[in-house]
Amino acid sequence: MKNLDIIRRSGRSLRQAKIRTFLTASAIGVGAFALTLTLAASNGAQAYVNKIISNNFDPAELVVTNDASVLGQTGGSSKPRQYDPSFSNVNNTAGANTQIKELTDNDLAKIQAVTGVDQVRKAVSPQLQYISGLNGKKYVAAANVFSPAQKPDVLAGHIPAVLGDKKLLLPGAFVSALGFKNNQAAIGQPLTLVVQKAFDLSEVQATLLQSINTQTLAASAQANSQAVTFTVAAVYKPPITAQPGFENTLYLGGTDAQQLNDYTTKNTPNYHKYTYVYVRVRGGKDTAKLAAVQHKLKSMGYQAQSVKDTEKFLNQIIAVLRGIVIAFGLIALVASVFGIVNTMYISVLQRTREIGLMKALGMRRREIGRLFRVEAAWIGFLGGMLGSLIAWALGNALNPFITKKLQLGAGNSLLIFEPVQIIVLIVLLMIIAVVAGLLPARKAAKLDPIEALRTE
Repeated sequence: MKNLDIIRRSGRSLRQAKIRTFLTASAIGVGAFALTLTLAASNGAQAYVNKIISNNFDPAELVVTNDASVLGQTGGSSKPRQYDPSFSNVNNTAGANTQIKELTDNDLAKIQAVTGVDQVRKAVSPQLQYISGLNGKKYVAAANVFSPAQKPDVLAGHIPAVLGDKKLLLPGAFVSALGFKNNQAAIGQPLTLVVQKAFDLSEVQATLLQSINTQTLAASAQANSQAVTFTVAAVYKPPITAQPGFENTLYLGGTDAQQLNDYTTKNTPNYHKYTYVYVRVRGGKDTAKLAAVQHKLKSMGYQAQSVKDTEKFLNQIIAVLRGIVIAFGLIALVASVFGIVNTMYISVLQRTREIGLMKALGMRRREIGRLFRVEAAWIGFLGGMLGSLIAWALGNALNPFITKKLQLGAGNSLLIFEPVQIIVLIVLLMIIAVVAGLLPARKAAKLDPIEALRTE
């Protein structure tokens, strides 16, 4: 019997037992449904992470630090760390005080001298006391250095090729609060950024010796403050893919941010020290060149992490979560395997005389076995199609609601269905179904035709 005839006959046999076929295929469909949604969710999460990275980091840059803990590499942190007065004190994520070894100007000079290094960009975040605008109201604000790799949504104005000359990018959330009618009205307008110099202990002691007076201390604090006027170059709306924690940040040029940071850290151990820097590699989009500089920096004792390393780390987390959910889908598939075995075995028992007749008419054992294996494959195909199509339809129907609920922003989806993945999944389910049907197919192939024909 030809393969095409076997396929047609197996399909006809399944149609004769529609309810049994549908119920068995539905068991596989549950697993297919869960696995299809899991793959779609992991695709969406991975695409979202990749978009965050591409919209905030330059692939030709390396993040370089002097302390492994800055990059989350906490090897050995369970042991007590010896105190070093040259290190900086910081609070870790658990709120405990710890020390990190920061980069100095001497370190930056060494890094800049490495062959292949194009630019070293300092990561400074000047601590603002407050910001004020036209209405004179004071607001707490955070400032950071603007990276050319960032892609904010410009609401008004434009972002210069090189941000500097006391110009800044203002988040749209600050526009009305600072007294501007609209986004366009804020362009070119002055804003006052106030920073406070760190107290010199000797000055404080001298003030206290003169007189313990709150007014005197307030005046001293005022004398240690500096007001710097900046001009609004552009008003921006942080994209949903903005780096977490930087949604409403004032962005300054590197030189301007450095000057403010120097003022606030003078007379402190943090003066001209940097937790990390961004090192741009000449031709760094070539992974070989980027890896060569990264290896050189590591050999010098620095910690260097590329954008690809960060992306790989985040995708590993997604992969672990995906694996956990897939495991539950596989449990449903294991249950469906027993359903296929049971269905096919009952089918063999019910069709004993039919099998005997086919053998008496010249159908060979291997063709009988192939017939039942194809029937099992049909069940796997139908179950896979059923589960995947329901998951696809439901996912596409719910995607707009989920996107809005999770505030993922336009152009982003939690569920991204890849046709290739669905096809591969259905093929795998067919293979699993065939494996499950091997035992019943073997029994059918071994039936004695004479004994089978005698069966009532």
